[in-house]
Amino acid sequence: MFDRDILDRAEAVLGAARARGLTLATAESCTGGLVAAALTGPPGASDVLDGGVVTYSNAAKTRMLGVPADLISRHGAVSEEVAEAMARGARERGGVDLAVSVTGVAGPGGGSAHKPVGLVWFGAVGPSGLVTRERRFGDLGRDGVRRAAMIQALDLLLDRATA
Repeated sequence: MFDRDILDRAEAVLGAARARGLTLATAESCTGGLVAAALTGPPGASDVLDGGVVTYSNAAKTRMLGVPADLISRHGAVSEEVAEAMARGARERGGVDLAVSVTGVAGPGGGSAHKPVGLVWFGAVGPSGLVTRERRFGDLGRDGVRRAAMIQALDLLLDRATA
């Protein structure tokens, strides 16, 4: 299902988390569960990956992750603030040590001058604190943006698992 590069990244994340005794969760929007799917590729992932949620709608972000609706109204679903709240919600509600979030505009369409197709925000929160990242992948096509975002999320998890 995933190429060797993705599986190697997932194995590195799982190995680093396992070495530190960390449990993981994902909160995904534009990637639709691809990060969690990649993490379940290697055998034995269940001792590290607790779960993941796909919160594609704004209502689901609020209902499932506790992202305040007024935060989404003020900043938009594709924002640093919402990425942070999604990561915090996944960690707190999942009862895990480390969580990553992804929210972005995969396209086609749906972008704007301020939030173009390819804009993705990430959040990760764990024992070493919170980080957020913005990436502007450009219009790589829907699958290209989703793949690039999945890779970035795995890299961010690895960074946080080893920090």
